[in-house]
This record gives sequence, structure tokens and C-alpha cells, in this order.
Amino acid sequence: MIKVQVRPNESLEAAIRRFKRQCNYSGIFKIAKANSFYEKPKTTRRLAKLERIRTIRRAERMRRRARF
Repeated sequence: MIKVQVRPNESLEAAIRRFKRQCNYSGIFKIAKANSFYEKPKTTRRLAKLERIRTIRRAERMRRRARF
């Protein structure tokens, strides 16, 4: 569970921003979105495969850019 304490002389908006940032880093929003509705196991596997392919292609592009 993520906890954020408001620091002395800190606005509530700043504390909320810190809370949102910590939620994003921990992946809570991603988990909640994934579990918001039922997904067939085949669909889950297919999406994971597409994500792996996307990550590999992105890394390959970055490697090519680094050479030049």
C-alpha cells in the first residue's frame, strides 16, 4: 500500500502529485486496468507477445541510432 505524508509547508496538491507519481511507478494503475474486466488467457498471451515484439523493435531502433 502506498502512503504519502504531507510534509511541513507542503501544499496538498504537491502531496497528491507525489502520490500519483508513486502509483505510476509501482504499476498500480496498470494492474487495476488489466483486472477491470475479464480477458481470455489467449488474449493475455497474445498481448504479452505483442508487447515483447514492440520492446525488441524499440531496443533495435535505439541500437541502430547509437551506431551513427
